[in-house]
Amino acid sequence: MKKQIVKKPFRVAIEGNVGSGKSTLIKYFEKFKEVETNPEPIDTWRDLNGHNLLQLTYSDPHRWNFAFQHNVQLSRLNLQSKTTNKDIQMFERSLQNNRYCFVEMAHDKGLLSSPEYGVMCQWYEYIETNVDIGLDLIVYLRSLPDIVYTRMQRRNRPEERTIKLDYLVDLHEYYEKWLMEKYFNLPCSLLVIDVNKDLSDNQLVDIYKTYENRILGKVPVV
Repeated sequence: MKKQIVKKPFRVAIEGNVGSGKSTLIKYFEKFKEVETNPEPIDTWRDLNGHNLLQLTYSDPHRWNFAFQHNVQLSRLNLQSKTTNKDIQMFERSLQNNRYCFVEMAHDKGLLSSPEYGVMCQWYEYIETNVDIGLDLIVYLRSLPDIVYTRMQRRNRPEERTIKLDYLVDLHEYYEKWLMEKYFNLPCSLLVIDVNKDLSDNQLVDIYKTYENRILGKVPVV
């Protein structure tokens, strides 16, 4: 009996600050039959045996960041390592983002001790070595912190009510280091989309349409 050959999908990670339009992009591509979309597994973070790790981390980051980073890494691994019969897998943020953006920021800000940071890095290195989590394209929705802060306030998610502008400024800095200044080797092609205006969801969708073929891997990103 012939062994069935499973075609590897084109993997796309949608990256950007809180409120940059990632969820809107994911929702837009849900309608494409060749695309499997994977929104951030927020429900997993909100309910870990009845505990809302997301809210705990926002309210007391020094106490809960290590546990939260572990939970995020596991939930992203579950998504990014699963098989699919679709041609394209699309993820709202990625394991690479968690390692090179959020974990770096938490360590530099003192929210992860050096031993905790070491554990997170070792786990990531093990995953990267032993599991296929490779990406083909990163789409970076680039926007200044004050713009995304306005959008975040407008959508008014319960856990985000305690997020300050300073946090978004810091996160923007680490995204820039990771993707624009390339402090770490990028694993794939990078597409930067400027969403640096206070845009409605419909306006964001109009922008995404112009990049559609590149996001779907039909046109190479140079």
